[in-house]
Amino acid sequence: MTALALFDVRKSFGRTEIIRGVDLSVPRGERHAVIGPNGAGKSTLFNLISGRFRASSGRIELNGEEITADRPYQINRKGLARSFQITNLFPRMSAFENVRCATLWSLGHRYSCWKRLSRLADAAERADDVLQRIGLHHRRDALAGTLTYAEQRALEIGITIAGGAQLILLDEPTAGMSRSESDRAVELIRRVTEGRTLVMVEHDMSVVFGLADRISVLVYGQVLATGTPAEIRANEAVQQAYLGTMDAEAEA
Repeated sequence: MTALALFDVRKSFGRTEIIRGVDLSVPRGERHAVIGPNGAGKSTLFNLISGRFRASSGRIELNGEEITADRPYQINRKGLARSFQITNLFPRMSAFENVRCATLWSLGHRYSCWKRLSRLADAAERADDVLQRIGLHHRRDALAGTLTYAEQRALEIGITIAGGAQLILLDEPTAGMSRSESDRAVELIRRVTEGRTLVMVEHDMSVVFGLADRISVLVYGQVLATGTPAEIRANEAVQQAYLGTMDAEAEA
């Protein structure tokens, strides 16, 4: 069954069309990467899927249900969660408190002035489990703002999965990391997204080709090609539009 589907999705800002008729289908359980040069519209596409922006036209479906006009919180409650390019945490709260916040709605804890978070055993148990899975349980009580950059990115991934979402969007999850940090992040992503659907934007081609089941190449707001890593590597149009440029930059 299809987890995410886009049909002729377009987005304009004034007279400038950024997303120009994107069609995309991601089956459940697939790890799907969206790549493309800077300015291709990748982050805009993520913002449309997650409800941060509203599409100018077209249709977006999550598990067969239209979400085109839904607000971000509505989409999240239907099973989609995302991370951002810039780490988005509560820096003065502990790692545990950050993750616990993300568990509350999915566990049935609605807004209330009468509940003490310290008494919500199920939220604490899930938060500790997530911290264990992302390798940060030893940093449980550390303020998020004092964590290293790689730890903050791992914590953000933990927050993304803590609510039980089955479709995860990760926007450049390894950006700014060293090679060893990036390798650890890839293993973390592979582990925590097991059994879930992953869609990610990523510029590091070693991460993309090592993690993705399929890849879509976005150029000037349109999908140039979609296929397996081997198919994308062999695609001449992709080589000319993107991968050739990346190879040249790597050699320089």
